[in-house]
Formats: sequence, C-alpha cells, structure tokens
Amino acid sequence: MSSVSSASSLAIDGLVSGLKTTDLINSLMTIEQVPQTLLKNKLTDTNSFISSLQTINGLVQTLASKATDAAKLTSLDVFTAKSSSTAATVSTRDSAAAGSLSFTIGATATAQVGVTAAMSTWASDAEPITIVGAGGKQTSVTPASGSLDDAVSAINGAAAGVTATKVAAGTATDGTQLFRLQLTATKTGAASAFQVYRGTGDQVTAGTATNVLTQTGAAVVTAAKDASVTLWAGTDAAQTVTSATNTFTDLLPGVDATVSAPSSDPVTVTIGQDTSKAQGVASGLVDALNAITAYYGTNTAVTSTTSPTTGTTSTTAGVLTGDATTRDVVQRLTSTMSTPVNGKSPSSIGIVITKDGDFTFDAAAFQKALADDPDGTQAVLSGVATNVGAAATAASDKYTGSITTSITGQQSVATDLSAQIDSWTDRLTQRRATLQAQYAALETSLSNLQSQSSFIASHLATLSSSS
Repeated sequence: MSSVSSASSLAIDGLVSGLKTTDLINSLMTIEQVPQTLLKNKLTDTNSFISSLQTINGLVQTLASKATDAAKLTSLDVFTAKSSSTAATVSTRDSAAAGSLSFTIGATATAQVGVTAAMSTWASDAEPITIVGAGGKQTSVTPASGSLDDAVSAINGAAAGVTATKVAAGTATDGTQLFRLQLTATKTGAASAFQVYRGTGDQVTAGTATNVLTQTGAAVVTAAKDASVTLWAGTDAAQTVTSATNTFTDLLPGVDATVSAPSSDPVTVTIGQDTSKAQGVASGLVDALNAITAYYGTNTAVTSTTSPTTGTTSTTAGVLTGDATTRDVVQRLTSTMSTPVNGKSPSSIGIVITKDGDFTFDAAAFQKALADDPDGTQAVLSGVATNVGAAATAASDKYTGSITTSITGQQSVATDLSAQIDSWTDRLTQRRATLQAQYAALETSLSNLQSQSSFIASHLATLSSSS
C-alpha cells in the first residue's frame, strides 16, 4: 500500500521491500537537520539580544537628551506667570525672566461685520464684485449669475479676507422673499477692515462703483478694531500698545498676554520662577537613569524554575547577562551621576545614590538648595548633567556609540546566520531528493531480483517435471 509523506515532496513507500520509506527518510532528515536547527536557535537568541540592546540604547538616548537640556546654564530658569485679573491671561516662553508689569485694557480686538440692504437678487446679471481692504488692495470677482447664492460663492472663493452669508430679511410688499448678505472679516484688527462694491476695480477707482455697506438699509455692525493696553496708566510714562489680535506677544520678554475684556482697573502680571518645573528638570534626569538600571537589572537576572513533576530545577539567565558593553555603560552612568561637582556632592541638590546603586530624588533637599543658593544649585545640576550626558552620548551615539557598535556587530552575525540557514535549506532539500532516489533505486533492484528469482524457480520446476 502506498502513502504520501508529510515532507515537501511525494514519495511511495516500498512496494517490494515492505519498508516504510517515508518514515525512514523523515528520520534520517531529522538527524541531517540538527546543524540547521542549532543555527536557527542561535539566530533566535541573537535577535533577542539585538532587541534588548536596541531597547537599552533607546533608554540611554533618552537620558542623553534630558542631560543635554539639564546641562544648560539656564536649565532651572523656568518661569510661570500670574495675572491679577480674569480679563487677562498670561503665558511664558523660554526667554522669560522674573518681573512684573501693570496695565489697563482699553479695548479688545474685533473683526469687521457688515450687512447689506435687503434684496432678492444681487444683480440682474453677473455683475462684478470688488472687495477693498484697509490698505487699499482690491480683489475683483464675477459671480456665475446675478443670484445671491452665486454672489456668496464668489465672495467666499475670492480669498480676500472676507466671508459672506445669506441671511433671511423678511418679505417685500409684493411677496418676494428678501435677504441680506452678512460680510465678515476673517481676521480681527483695524488692518482687516474692508469695503465691498458693485462694479470693477476701475469703477471703484473712478468712484462710480456702489459701496453696498453705505447704502440705505446697510450698516457696519461691528467695526474692525485693534486690542489696546496702556502701560503705566495715569503717569507721564503712559504708553499704549496695540495688537491686531487679543494676544500681545512679548509684552515682557518671553511673556505673552491675552486680553478678553476692557478693564480700567490695573491688571498686574507677575512672573516668578516655577520651582515645580525646575524640580522636574533634576528629577527627570534621575528617572531616566533609573529606567536604564531597572531594565538592565531585569535582563541580567537569573531565575530558577523547579518542575512540579520531576523536581528538576533549571536556571535561566537574562539576555544581557555577561554582556560587557552594557555592563560598562551602566557602571559609567551611575558613577558619573554620583561624582561630585566642584567639591559638591549631587546629594546636596537631592540626587541621592542608594546602597543598591539606584538613585532617588529628594525633592525637599532640592527645593531647599534652590531657595538657599539658586546659582550653586544650577552649577551642580549642570555639572552632573554634563558628565552624565557625555557618558550617555558615548554609549548611544548613532554612529560611534559603544552600544550602537555592538548592535551593528550583532546584526552582521544575524545576517550571516540567516545566510547559513538558507544554505542548509538548499542542502537539505538536495539531501532529501538523494535519499528518495536511493530508496527508489533500491525498490527497483529488489523488484528485478524478485523477477529473476521467480523466473529461476519456474524454470527449475519445469526441468523437474520433465525428468
């Protein structure tokens, strides 16, 4: 009886020998595949090692980035701004400095809004529309027809800083439905004021075009206006500052103020150091290093497992166990984080190393140091961050970093292993074909021998009967 092998090619078990050819070939191939299986296992281990190296390298790069920021001589110069009134909100940027300023709010910025007189159509035909900005710039468009809808589409498509909306305006005496066009500037501020005319640009220039916002029944509902604040109001130094929007950029260096309502009462803006953000700069450095040591500790741990059935105990080592590169990097980072700067220990600003080699951040110690000696605290933090950043960069630089170099080397190993595995696949395919051919030849030979045996037996039987 024939059978189909589970292998990639078909084979027929021995019809003459009675041998289970497929099983024999599969057993032989299992032995032949041992070297390739070992290579596959090694490739799996190598890829796992590469993945762990890439993970810890990413953590070191994060530390390097945080260290670069913390090393700046102004890294603790982070400020927060407060306003004495809800009529103004303030925010700070990197260039902010401590200080205060008072001002009154004269006006908030508005966008021009105008409405036309009531009408049923824009014109009897496709009459041009010209929009004139506050600076005199003209934009002319021609609607597809004289309908109000086409006039709205033409204005909105003109990109002239004005949008149009058709608004119902009742019914005329003859029963015709009337509408107004509400025309609104897309930006606030006096510079966004506009006029809208029936006619071409030349007609506007010649004074023969009709201004639809000055016709009877039309109106400018809201005038375009700048926001304004007055510094040092009521003194000889009073100074009014305007803005096309409600935000005043750099009212003080690095400080932006946004006004929401007029206020004759002075609004006082105070900018002071944000000690919470400053603390985050230092603690972030500690957190980034602890993330590295925690990952390294997990991936170098040796675990033991006891089988509940056999009682046999097996041990498994973490993927980074025995790796000199990562061990050296972690040791260098922890060493530099704890190295004194100008004779001052990092613990003086809250960066404390534990007996286990990890770090903790003492917020109370940092805040005390910052309050007692802000310049000294900055100097120690910048020094620690500079040292740590140099060590982290040496390990994780995308070209020359020690971990990066190790990753590149292991990737080359993985590539070589993959090539060897592919070579073995071709070799094993050829070996299976050879075995199948050999067993097929064996069956043929046995079949020939069987035929010869039958012939001889028949011939002998014939001779015997003749005798």
